[in-house]
Amino acid sequence: MNVSVQYQIRGDSSNQIAASIENGIRAGRLQVGERLPTVRALATRLRVSPTTVAAAYSALRVRGLVHGSGRRGTVVNRRPPLLTRAIFPPPAPSLRNLAEGGPDPAMLPKLKPYLARLDGIPGKYGDAENRAALIKLAARQFKSDGVAADSIAVVSGALDAVERVLQAHLRPGDIVAVEDPSYTGVLDLVAALALVTEPVAIDDSGPIAADLRRALKLGAKAFILTPRAQNPSGAALDRKRAGELKHVLAAFPDVVLIEDDHAGPVSGAPAITLSAGRELWATVRSVSKSLGPDLRVSVMAGDALTVARVQGRQSLGPRWVSHVLQDLVAMMWADAATPALLQKAADTYVHRRRALIEALAHHGIEARGRSGLNVWVPVAEEAGVANAMAAKGWAIRAGECYRIKSPPGIRVTVSTLPPEDAHKFAADLAESIRPRTRAQSA
Repeated sequence: MNVSVQYQIRGDSSNQIAASIENGIRAGRLQVGERLPTVRALATRLRVSPTTVAAAYSALRVRGLVHGSGRRGTVVNRRPPLLTRAIFPPPAPSLRNLAEGGPDPAMLPKLKPYLARLDGIPGKYGDAENRAALIKLAARQFKSDGVAADSIAVVSGALDAVERVLQAHLRPGDIVAVEDPSYTGVLDLVAALALVTEPVAIDDSGPIAADLRRALKLGAKAFILTPRAQNPSGAALDRKRAGELKHVLAAFPDVVLIEDDHAGPVSGAPAITLSAGRELWATVRSVSKSLGPDLRVSVMAGDALTVARVQGRQSLGPRWVSHVLQDLVAMMWADAATPALLQKAADTYVHRRRALIEALAHHGIEARGRSGLNVWVPVAEEAGVANAMAAKGWAIRAGECYRIKSPPGIRVTVSTLPPEDAHKFAADLAESIRPRTRAQSA
Protein backbone atom coordinates (compact mmCIF):
# COMPACT_ATOMS: atom_id res chain seq x y z
CA MET A 1 0.00 0.00 0.00
CA ASN A 2 1.31 3.46 -0.89
CA VAL A 3 1.65 5.39 2.34
CA SER A 4 1.19 8.76 0.63
CA VAL A 5 -2.46 7.83 -0.01
CA GLN A 6 -3.26 7.58 3.70
CA TYR A 7 -0.72 10.01 5.15
CA GLN A 8 0.32 13.23 3.44
CA ILE A 9 4.12 13.28 3.43
CA ARG A 10 5.25 16.85 2.97
CA GLY A 11 8.44 18.80 2.48
CA ASP A 12 10.67 20.59 0.01
CA SER A 13 13.98 19.46 1.54
CA SER A 14 15.30 16.16 2.81
CA ASN A 15 15.09 17.40 6.41
CA GLN A 16 11.45 18.43 6.00
CA ILE A 17 10.51 15.12 4.35
CA ALA A 18 12.27 13.11 7.05
CA ALA A 19 10.56 15.16 9.80
CA SER A 20 7.17 14.64 8.14
CA ILE A 21 7.66 10.87 8.09
CA GLU A 22 8.93 10.86 11.69
CA ASN A 23 5.86 12.76 12.83
CA GLY A 24 3.68 10.20 11.07
CA ILE A 25 5.42 7.34 12.88
CA ARG A 26 5.19 9.10 16.24
CA ALA A 27 1.50 9.84 15.81
CA GLY A 28 0.73 6.28 14.72
CA ARG A 29 -0.36 7.20 11.22
CA LEU A 30 2.56 5.24 9.83
CA GLN A 31 2.33 1.74 11.26
CA VAL A 32 4.95 -0.86 12.06
CA GLY A 33 5.99 -2.69 8.91
CA GLU A 34 4.35 -0.14 6.63
CA ARG A 35 6.04 0.47 3.29
CA LEU A 36 7.03 3.98 2.27
CA PRO A 37 6.54 5.15 -1.31
CA THR A 38 9.41 4.48 -3.68
CA VAL A 39 11.97 7.24 -3.98
CA ARG A 40 10.90 8.06 -7.53
CA ALA A 41 7.17 8.04 -6.74
CA LEU A 42 7.51 10.34 -3.74
CA ALA A 43 9.90 12.66 -5.57
CA THR A 44 7.40 13.01 -8.41
CA ARG A 45 4.50 13.76 -6.06
CA LEU A 46 6.48 16.29 -3.99
CA ARG A 47 8.15 17.80 -7.06
CA VAL A 48 11.64 17.37 -5.66
CA SER A 49 14.63 15.46 -6.97
CA PRO A 50 15.00 11.72 -6.23
CA THR A 51 18.27 12.62 -4.52
CA THR A 52 16.35 14.72 -1.97
CA VAL A 53 13.97 11.87 -1.12
CA ALA A 54 16.83 9.35 -1.00
CA ALA A 55 18.67 11.62 1.46
CA ALA A 56 15.56 11.77 3.68
CA TYR A 57 15.20 7.99 3.65
CA SER A 58 18.91 7.59 4.39
CA ALA A 59 18.65 9.91 7.41
CA LEU A 60 15.70 7.91 8.73
CA ARG A 61 17.63 4.64 8.28
CA VAL A 62 20.65 5.98 10.16
CA ARG A 63 18.36 6.99 13.02
CA GLY A 64 16.80 3.51 13.08
CA LEU A 65 13.28 4.60 12.17
CA VAL A 66 13.09 2.62 8.91
CA HIS A 67 15.03 -0.10 7.16
CA GLY A 68 15.55 -1.42 3.68
CA SER A 69 13.64 -4.62 3.00
CA GLY A 70 14.71 -5.81 -0.45
CA ARG A 71 11.87 -5.74 -2.95
CA ARG A 72 9.51 -4.36 -0.32
CA GLY A 73 11.48 -1.12 -0.38
CA THR A 74 11.78 1.06 2.71
CA VAL A 75 9.76 -0.14 5.71
CA VAL A 76 8.95 1.35 9.14
CA ASN A 77 10.88 -0.48 11.87
CA ARG A 78 8.99 -2.63 14.34
CA ARG A 79 9.98 -0.54 17.36
CA PRO A 80 11.80 2.61 16.25
CA PRO A 81 13.78 4.69 18.76
CA LEU A 82 10.90 7.10 19.16
CA LEU A 83 8.24 7.38 21.85
CA THR A 84 5.19 5.77 20.27
CA ARG A 85 2.36 3.58 21.42
CA ALA A 86 3.73 0.55 23.29
CA ILE A 87 4.35 -2.52 21.16
CA PHE A 88 3.56 -4.75 24.15
CA PRO A 89 0.59 -3.32 26.07
CA PRO A 90 0.36 -4.73 29.59
CA PRO A 91 -1.92 -7.75 29.96
CA ALA A 92 -5.36 -7.17 31.41
CA PRO A 93 -5.31 -7.39 35.23
CA SER A 94 -7.72 -10.32 35.04
CA LEU A 95 -5.16 -12.48 33.18
CA ARG A 96 -2.49 -14.68 34.73
CA ASN A 97 0.65 -12.97 33.44
CA LEU A 98 3.05 -15.46 31.85
CA ALA A 99 4.17 -12.98 29.20
CA GLU A 100 6.62 -10.62 30.86
CA GLY A 101 9.78 -12.76 31.03
CA GLY A 102 10.86 -11.49 34.45
CA PRO A 103 11.88 -13.27 37.65
CA ASP A 104 9.54 -14.30 40.44
CA PRO A 105 9.58 -11.43 42.99
CA ALA A 106 9.46 -14.04 45.74
CA MET A 107 12.82 -15.38 44.54
CA LEU A 108 14.61 -12.01 44.79
CA PRO A 109 16.61 -10.95 47.87
CA LYS A 110 14.93 -8.30 50.00
CA LEU A 111 16.55 -4.89 49.63
CA LYS A 112 15.57 -3.38 52.98
CA PRO A 113 18.41 -4.91 55.06
CA TYR A 114 21.00 -3.70 52.55
CA LEU A 115 19.50 -0.24 52.24
CA ALA A 116 19.79 0.12 56.01
CA ARG A 117 23.53 -0.53 55.74
CA LEU A 118 24.26 2.26 53.25
CA ASP A 119 26.46 4.92 54.83
CA GLY A 120 24.23 7.75 53.60
CA ILE A 121 27.15 9.89 52.44
CA PRO A 122 26.34 11.48 49.07
CA GLY A 123 28.68 10.63 46.23
CA LYS A 124 30.81 13.34 44.58
CA TYR A 125 31.95 14.10 41.06
CA GLY A 126 35.52 13.29 42.01
CA ASP A 127 34.73 9.76 43.19
CA ALA A 128 35.98 6.81 41.17
CA GLU A 129 33.38 5.89 38.58
CA ASN A 130 33.31 2.19 39.50
CA ARG A 131 33.20 0.92 43.06
CA ALA A 132 36.31 -1.10 43.87
CA ALA A 133 34.36 -3.64 45.94
CA LEU A 134 32.00 -4.35 43.04
CA ILE A 135 34.83 -4.70 40.52
CA LYS A 136 36.69 -7.09 42.84
CA LEU A 137 33.64 -9.30 43.32
CA ALA A 138 32.82 -9.24 39.60
CA ALA A 139 36.40 -10.21 38.72
CA ARG A 140 36.21 -13.16 41.09
CA GLN A 141 32.97 -14.36 39.48
CA PHE A 142 34.29 -13.97 35.94
CA LYS A 143 37.55 -15.77 36.71
CA SER A 144 35.74 -18.67 38.35
CA ASP A 145 33.82 -19.15 35.09
CA GLY A 146 36.86 -18.97 32.83
CA VAL A 147 36.32 -15.37 31.69
CA ALA A 148 39.34 -13.05 31.69
CA ALA A 149 38.76 -10.18 34.11
CA ASP A 150 41.64 -7.77 33.54
CA SER A 151 39.28 -5.10 32.17
CA ILE A 152 35.78 -4.60 33.64
CA ALA A 153 33.14 -1.91 33.12
CA VAL A 154 29.95 -1.23 35.08
CA VAL A 155 26.94 -0.36 32.92
CA SER A 156 23.16 -0.02 33.28
CA GLY A 157 21.78 -3.42 32.35
CA ALA A 158 22.63 -6.04 29.76
CA LEU A 159 21.14 -4.21 26.78
CA ASP A 160 23.04 -1.07 27.73
CA ALA A 161 26.25 -3.07 27.52
CA VAL A 162 25.29 -4.62 24.18
CA GLU A 163 24.45 -1.20 22.76
CA ARG A 164 27.70 0.35 23.96
CA VAL A 165 29.84 -2.45 22.54
CA LEU A 166 28.09 -2.30 19.18
CA GLN A 167 28.53 1.47 19.05
CA ALA A 168 32.18 1.12 20.01
CA HIS A 169 33.01 -1.05 17.00
CA LEU A 170 30.28 -0.91 14.33
CA ARG A 171 28.80 1.71 12.07
CA PRO A 172 25.36 2.05 10.41
CA GLY A 173 24.89 -0.58 7.74
CA ASP A 174 27.21 -3.13 9.34
CA ILE A 175 25.88 -6.68 9.74
CA VAL A 176 25.28 -8.27 13.16
CA ALA A 177 24.79 -12.03 13.52
CA VAL A 178 21.96 -12.73 15.99
CA GLU A 179 20.25 -15.85 17.24
CA ASP A 180 16.94 -16.72 15.59
CA PRO A 181 14.64 -16.58 17.49
CA SER A 182 16.22 -13.82 19.56
CA TYR A 183 15.24 -11.51 22.38
CA THR A 184 13.09 -8.75 20.93
CA GLY A 185 15.12 -6.11 22.75
CA VAL A 186 18.24 -7.18 20.88
CA LEU A 187 16.47 -7.13 17.52
CA ASP A 188 14.95 -3.71 18.18
CA LEU A 189 18.26 -2.33 19.43
CA VAL A 190 20.18 -3.52 16.38
CA ALA A 191 17.56 -1.92 14.12
CA ALA A 192 17.63 1.32 16.12
CA LEU A 193 21.40 1.54 15.58
CA ALA A 194 20.83 1.22 11.81
CA LEU A 195 22.65 -2.11 11.80
CA VAL A 196 21.55 -5.12 9.76
CA THR A 197 20.57 -8.39 11.44
CA GLU A 198 21.67 -11.70 9.98
CA PRO A 199 19.79 -14.58 11.66
CA VAL A 200 21.62 -17.63 12.94
CA ALA A 201 19.51 -20.75 13.50
CA ILE A 202 19.56 -22.26 16.99
CA ASP A 203 18.52 -25.47 18.69
CA ASP A 204 18.45 -26.49 22.35
CA SER A 205 22.26 -26.26 22.52
CA GLY A 206 22.46 -22.77 21.08
CA PRO A 207 23.54 -21.42 17.69
CA ILE A 208 24.22 -23.99 14.99
CA ALA A 209 27.87 -23.75 13.95
CA ALA A 210 27.32 -24.18 10.22
CA ASP A 211 24.77 -21.37 10.16
CA LEU A 212 27.05 -19.10 12.16
CA ARG A 213 29.79 -19.72 9.58
CA ARG A 214 27.38 -18.74 6.82
CA ALA A 215 26.46 -15.50 8.61
CA LEU A 216 30.08 -14.57 9.23
CA LYS A 217 30.99 -15.27 5.61
CA LEU A 218 28.30 -12.76 4.62
CA GLY A 219 30.32 -10.12 6.42
CA ALA A 220 28.89 -9.97 9.94
CA LYS A 221 31.13 -7.82 12.10
CA ALA A 222 29.63 -8.83 15.44
CA PHE A 223 27.93 -11.88 16.93
CA ILE A 224 25.54 -11.58 19.88
CA LEU A 225 25.37 -14.85 21.80
CA THR A 226 23.26 -15.86 24.79
CA PRO A 227 25.26 -18.72 26.34
CA ARG A 228 22.42 -19.78 28.68
CA ALA A 229 18.82 -18.79 29.48
CA GLN A 230 18.38 -17.86 25.82
CA ASN A 231 15.30 -15.73 25.42
CA PRO A 232 12.82 -16.89 24.16
CA SER A 233 13.89 -20.51 23.55
CA GLY A 234 15.62 -21.45 26.81
CA ALA A 235 18.62 -22.81 24.89
CA ALA A 236 21.96 -23.26 26.67
CA LEU A 237 25.41 -24.04 25.30
CA ASP A 238 26.97 -27.39 26.04
CA ARG A 239 30.69 -28.11 25.77
CA LYS A 240 30.40 -29.80 22.38
CA ARG A 241 28.51 -26.91 20.79
CA ALA A 242 30.85 -24.39 22.40
CA GLY A 243 33.81 -26.15 20.80
CA GLU A 244 32.14 -26.09 17.39
CA LEU A 245 31.35 -22.39 17.66
CA LYS A 246 34.86 -21.52 18.82
CA HIS A 247 36.26 -23.36 15.80
CA VAL A 248 34.06 -21.28 13.49
CA LEU A 249 34.91 -18.01 15.23
CA ALA A 250 38.64 -18.74 15.05
CA ALA A 251 38.52 -18.14 11.30
CA PHE A 252 37.05 -14.66 11.88
CA PRO A 253 39.33 -12.97 14.44
CA ASP A 254 38.02 -9.45 13.71
CA VAL A 255 34.41 -10.30 14.62
CA VAL A 256 33.25 -8.76 17.90
CA LEU A 257 31.86 -11.47 20.20
CA ILE A 258 29.22 -10.24 22.66
CA GLU A 259 28.08 -12.77 25.27
CA ASP A 260 24.81 -11.71 26.92
CA ASP A 261 24.72 -13.79 30.12
CA HIS A 262 21.73 -11.85 31.43
CA ALA A 263 20.39 -14.44 33.88
CA GLY A 264 23.75 -15.63 35.20
CA PRO A 265 23.51 -17.69 38.41
CA VAL A 266 19.75 -18.30 38.20
CA SER A 267 19.92 -19.74 34.68
CA GLY A 268 19.96 -23.34 35.84
CA ALA A 269 22.86 -24.13 33.48
CA PRO A 270 26.64 -23.91 33.86
CA ALA A 271 28.56 -20.88 32.63
CA ILE A 272 30.31 -21.45 29.29
CA THR A 273 32.27 -18.79 27.43
CA LEU A 274 33.72 -18.53 23.93
CA SER A 275 35.76 -15.45 24.81
CA ALA A 276 39.15 -17.07 25.51
CA GLY A 277 41.70 -15.93 22.94
CA ARG A 278 39.36 -13.51 21.15
CA GLU A 279 40.74 -10.13 20.08
CA LEU A 280 37.46 -8.23 20.45
CA TRP A 281 34.93 -9.50 22.95
CA ALA A 282 32.65 -8.67 25.86
CA THR A 283 30.89 -10.89 28.39
CA VAL A 284 27.97 -9.22 30.15
CA ARG A 285 26.49 -10.24 33.51
CA SER A 286 23.30 -8.49 34.58
CA VAL A 287 21.72 -8.70 38.04
CA SER A 288 18.20 -8.05 36.75
CA LYS A 289 17.07 -11.68 36.86
CA SER A 290 18.99 -12.67 39.99
CA LEU A 291 18.87 -9.65 42.32
CA GLY A 292 16.13 -7.48 40.82
CA PRO A 293 15.28 -5.66 37.57
CA ASP A 294 15.20 -2.22 39.19
CA LEU A 295 18.86 -2.34 40.24
CA ARG A 296 19.90 -1.64 36.61
CA VAL A 297 23.45 -2.87 37.09
CA SER A 298 25.55 -5.05 34.82
CA VAL A 299 29.24 -5.82 34.86
CA MET A 300 31.05 -6.33 31.58
CA ALA A 301 34.41 -8.01 31.13
CA GLY A 302 36.14 -7.59 27.80
CA ASP A 303 39.32 -6.93 25.91
CA ALA A 304 41.13 -3.76 26.94
CA LEU A 305 40.19 -1.80 23.80
CA THR A 306 36.49 -2.60 23.99
CA VAL A 307 36.24 -1.75 27.70
CA ALA A 308 38.21 1.46 27.19
CA ARG A 309 35.88 2.56 24.40
CA VAL A 310 32.76 1.71 26.41
CA GLN A 311 33.97 3.52 29.52
CA GLY A 312 35.28 6.46 27.54
CA ARG A 313 31.93 7.03 25.84
CA GLN A 314 30.09 6.49 29.12
CA SER A 315 32.25 9.16 30.79
CA LEU A 316 30.99 11.72 28.27
CA GLY A 317 27.31 10.98 28.96
CA PRO A 318 25.92 9.51 32.18
CA ARG A 319 29.51 9.35 33.57
CA TRP A 320 28.79 6.42 35.90
CA VAL A 321 26.16 4.00 37.15
CA SER A 322 24.70 5.20 40.46
CA HIS A 323 27.10 4.45 43.29
CA VAL A 324 24.10 3.67 45.50
CA LEU A 325 23.14 0.86 43.11
CA GLN A 326 26.73 -0.33 42.80
CA ASP A 327 27.07 -0.45 46.59
CA LEU A 328 23.82 -2.38 46.94
CA VAL A 329 24.93 -5.02 44.43
CA ALA A 330 28.35 -5.31 46.05
CA MET A 331 26.78 -5.83 49.49
CA MET A 332 24.39 -8.44 48.15
CA TRP A 333 27.14 -10.33 46.33
CA ALA A 334 29.37 -10.23 49.42
CA ASP A 335 26.64 -11.50 51.75
CA ALA A 336 27.29 -15.12 52.74
CA ALA A 337 23.55 -15.82 52.47
CA THR A 338 23.25 -14.78 48.82
CA PRO A 339 24.65 -17.91 47.09
CA ALA A 340 22.03 -20.10 48.78
CA LEU A 341 19.25 -17.69 47.77
CA LEU A 342 20.43 -17.67 44.15
CA GLN A 343 20.71 -21.45 44.11
CA LYS A 344 17.19 -21.76 45.49
CA ALA A 345 15.92 -19.49 42.71
CA ALA A 346 17.79 -21.45 40.05
CA ASP A 347 16.44 -24.77 41.39
CA THR A 348 12.91 -23.36 41.55
CA TYR A 349 13.01 -22.21 37.93
CA VAL A 350 14.38 -25.58 36.83
CA HIS A 351 11.54 -27.35 38.64
CA ARG A 352 8.89 -25.08 37.13
CA ARG A 353 10.33 -25.35 33.61
CA ARG A 354 10.44 -29.12 33.74
CA ALA A 355 6.96 -29.34 35.23
CA LEU A 356 5.48 -27.35 32.36
CA ILE A 357 7.41 -29.22 29.68
CA GLU A 358 6.29 -32.54 31.14
CA ALA A 359 2.68 -31.38 31.44
CA LEU A 360 2.69 -30.27 27.82
CA ALA A 361 4.26 -33.56 26.73
CA HIS A 362 1.36 -35.37 28.44
CA HIS A 363 -0.90 -33.64 25.88
CA GLY A 364 1.45 -34.41 22.99
CA ILE A 365 2.76 -30.83 22.78
CA GLU A 366 6.45 -30.26 22.05
CA ALA A 367 8.18 -27.62 24.17
CA ARG A 368 11.73 -26.38 24.57
CA GLY A 369 13.55 -24.90 27.54
CA ARG A 370 16.88 -26.17 28.89
CA SER A 371 17.55 -23.08 31.01
CA GLY A 372 16.26 -19.72 32.12
CA LEU A 373 12.79 -18.38 32.83
CA ASN A 374 10.95 -19.22 29.60
CA VAL A 375 9.60 -22.16 27.62
CA TRP A 376 9.18 -22.01 23.84
CA VAL A 377 6.28 -23.93 22.30
CA PRO A 378 6.15 -24.35 18.50
CA VAL A 379 2.66 -23.62 17.15
CA ALA A 380 1.21 -23.21 13.69
CA GLU A 381 -0.56 -19.90 14.35
CA GLU A 382 0.80 -17.66 17.07
CA ALA A 383 -1.76 -14.87 17.40
CA GLY A 384 -4.73 -17.24 17.37
CA VAL A 385 -3.26 -19.38 20.15
CA ALA A 386 -2.34 -16.31 22.23
CA ASN A 387 -5.88 -14.95 21.86
CA ALA A 388 -7.43 -18.30 22.72
CA MET A 389 -5.29 -18.56 25.85
CA ALA A 390 -6.26 -15.03 26.86
CA ALA A 391 -9.89 -16.10 26.64
CA LYS A 392 -9.02 -18.87 29.11
CA GLY A 393 -7.32 -16.42 31.50
CA TRP A 394 -3.65 -16.74 30.50
CA ALA A 395 -1.39 -14.01 29.08
CA ILE A 396 1.43 -15.42 26.93
CA ARG A 397 3.61 -13.87 24.25
CA ALA A 398 3.14 -14.63 20.55
CA GLY A 399 6.50 -15.45 19.02
CA GLU A 400 6.45 -13.23 15.95
CA CYS A 401 8.37 -10.43 17.67
CA TYR A 402 11.29 -12.79 18.38
CA ARG A 403 11.63 -14.39 14.97
CA ILE A 404 13.34 -13.51 11.71
CA LYS A 405 13.21 -16.72 9.68
CA SER A 406 12.60 -19.37 12.33
CA PRO A 407 9.24 -21.19 12.58
CA PRO A 408 6.39 -19.77 14.69
CA GLY A 409 5.91 -20.41 18.37
CA ILE A 410 4.78 -18.90 21.66
CA ARG A 411 6.84 -17.94 24.70
CA VAL A 412 5.63 -18.86 28.16
CA THR A 413 7.35 -17.38 31.21
CA VAL A 414 7.50 -20.05 33.90
CA SER A 415 9.12 -18.05 36.70
CA THR A 416 5.80 -17.59 38.53
CA LEU A 417 4.05 -20.77 37.35
CA PRO A 418 4.15 -23.43 40.10
CA PRO A 419 3.95 -27.09 39.08
CA GLU A 420 0.42 -27.48 40.42
CA ASP A 421 -0.78 -24.89 37.86
CA ALA A 422 1.23 -26.30 34.96
CA HIS A 423 -1.32 -29.05 34.29
CA LYS A 424 -4.19 -26.58 33.99
CA PHE A 425 -2.14 -24.41 31.63
CA ALA A 426 -1.16 -27.41 29.50
CA ALA A 427 -4.77 -28.58 29.21
CA ASP A 428 -5.91 -25.11 28.19
CA LEU A 429 -3.12 -24.83 25.64
CA ALA A 430 -4.00 -28.22 24.19
CA GLU A 431 -7.58 -27.02 23.66
CA SER A 432 -6.35 -23.74 22.17
CA ILE A 433 -4.03 -25.48 19.71
CA ARG A 434 -6.37 -28.28 18.65
CA PRO A 435 -9.96 -27.09 19.19
CA ARG A 436 -11.32 -28.65 15.99
CA THR A 437 -9.67 -31.99 16.57
CA ARG A 438 -11.14 -32.12 20.06
CA ALA A 439 -14.60 -31.14 18.79
CA GLN A 440 -14.56 -33.83 16.13
CA SER A 441 -13.30 -36.52 18.52
CA ALA A 442 -16.05 -35.57 20.97
